[in-house]
Amino acid sequence: MNYKDIITQLPYDQPFLFVDELLEVTDDGAKGCYTFSPEASFYQGHFKGHPVTPGVLLTECCAQIGLVCLGLHLLQQEKSLRDAHPKIALSSTDMEFLLPVFPPEKVIVSSKKVYYRFHKLKCTVQMHNEQQQLVCKGTIAGMLKADDHG
Repeated sequence: MNYKDIITQLPYDQPFLFVDELLEVTDDGAKGCYTFSPEASFYQGHFKGHPVTPGVLLTECCAQIGLVCLGLHLLQQEKSLRDAHPKIALSSTDMEFLLPVFPPEKVIVSSKKVYYRFHKLKCTVQMHNEQQQLVCKGTIAGMLKADDHG
C-alpha cells in the first residue's frame, strides 16, 4: 500500500479531513502534514477577528495522521484483513497544547507506536509548525476493526 492509498482509505472527507500528505509510514510510526485553510468555517467564530485553530481540531489532526494512518498501515500487514473496510474508534487522548496554530499554518505530525495488540493501537504524537516549534504533544489510543462486509 502506498501513502496515497492510505489517505483514500481514511473514513473522513472534506471538511473533516486533516491530512494533506503522508511523508512516512512504517510499522513503528507515521509522519504527515496538513495546512489549516483560512476559509474553514470554524475560524469565523474562534476567536472573532483573531482566528485560532481549536485544540480539538489539532487533536483530530494528530489522530488522523498519527493514529489512523498508522493503524491502516498495520491492518494492511495482516493478510486476512487486506481487503476489509476498517472501522476506527478513538478510545483516549491526553494532549498538551504549547503554541497556537493560526490560518494558513502548515503543521507536521509525527507519531511513534507505543503498542499495537488485539487491534488496539496506542501512539505518542507530536505536532510541529513550519518553524519546527512544538505545537502540541500527547498520547492517543484507538480501536481498529476490519469490517469485511464493505
